[in-house]
Amino acid sequence: MSDASGSAPSRKSPVHTENTCPLSRVRAGTCVRIKKLIASPDLCHRLRELGFTEEQQVRLLLQSRQVVCQVCNVRLGLSAQLADSIWVEPIKPAESAA
Repeated sequence: MSDASGSAPSRKSPVHTENTCPLSRVRAGTCVRIKKLIASPDLCHRLRELGFTEEQQVRLLLQSRQVVCQVCNVRLGLSAQLADSIWVEPIKPAESAA
């Protein structure tokens, strides 16, 4: 099966655009905006309770085997696997100051 351009359909995640990526792939010090949570409904609910809501701004503080980020003025540590389920887009420095 192919799309209108004649090429095979993309196997990328449905939220993948040129500007989005999982939180686990963001460099430390970067400000991002959450675009989509890709996890079980229970896990998505829990992430939202912690402040990881769509359109929320997040600053990645540390990137190693775990991800430490600041969301809603609170620092939270996440496993890299959990951070893979949070899709984000970079935001401009002027937007992050607002």
